[in-house]
Amino acid sequence: MIGPHSKKETGHEHQHGHTHGAVDPSLFRTDRGIQAVKWSLAGLILTAIIQVIVVYYTSSVALLADTIHNFGDGLTALPLWAAFIIGRKKPNKRFTYGYGRLEDIAGLIIVFMIAVSAGVAGYESVRRLFNPQTVQNLWAVFAASLVGFAGNEAVAYYRIKIGREIGSEALVADGYHARVDGLTSLAVLLGALGIALGFPLADPIAGLLITIMVLKILWDTGKAVFRRLMDGIDPKVVDEIEHTAMDVQGVESVEEIRVRWLGHRMVAELNIAVNPQLSVVEAHEIARQVDHQLLHHLEYLTTVNIHIDPLGAVGARHHTRPGSKHEIQRDFSQ
Repeated sequence: MIGPHSKKETGHEHQHGHTHGAVDPSLFRTDRGIQAVKWSLAGLILTAIIQVIVVYYTSSVALLADTIHNFGDGLTALPLWAAFIIGRKKPNKRFTYGYGRLEDIAGLIIVFMIAVSAGVAGYESVRRLFNPQTVQNLWAVFAASLVGFAGNEAVAYYRIKIGREIGSEALVADGYHARVDGLTSLAVLLGALGIALGFPLADPIAGLLITIMVLKILWDTGKAVFRRLMDGIDPKVVDEIEHTAMDVQGVESVEEIRVRWLGHRMVAELNIAVNPQLSVVEAHEIARQVDHQLLHHLEYLTTVNIHIDPLGAVGARHHTRPGSKHEIQRDFSQ
């Protein structure tokens, strides 16, 4: 065995233990995510309640569509909240990578809820396009639209800021959803203004414009969430891992870098080549230095698995018998 943290002779694995004080950085980021979800949920619910009151007295379909989206935003916070809480549980024999993937599953639920909101809003807009209703108290519609914009923009800024800081794609995507919903609140003003100028169809048309914008959000959010589920990663991260590992004295080459997100935590695996004349202890120390440098250079990286090979025999192709049915063929050139 190379050392107390290795799983096999050629493996070297560390969990992120480089903490400041007694606080685990990954747990601290999770707590910040939970806090962001709670406060943004409260803000959206308050915004939606104010708008519901105005919808009741004004019968504005555009404002109704915007209100539905605000409630949808609030509901998307619930599965994300649960994912953050469950994600704090430690890995076990059944879930050896932990529960971080639940955050990505919550992202799928967010995408579904956005789709439902778009469908309902679109249906109501079309229905009232053919059966227009009189909108009363235009001043109240103006006021509620501004409330919707201010409430959604505040929530969006908070979600996006915290989501980027902790590396949560689901939270960032939900923040952009709130931001565009805030902009659609301004579209309600256009509908009310059209009615005030004697164009009654302006209200359902504004509702349809809101629906189109939400469909755009659905497309963009869906791509981001599915990219995470497919273990997609920014190629710059792979480059940074390679450069950081190569800067460690004793590393001759780096190959087969694999990186994935598990919620807002990043996990990496890589093969490094060292001088075959080195002792096991010396090779272990090089791997330990690589581990240390990676965990400190990549903020969201929490787990690194380093496979040590002798120079000239690095990579999975050297660990299988050529032509066997178990031969592994991988292309990491892209």
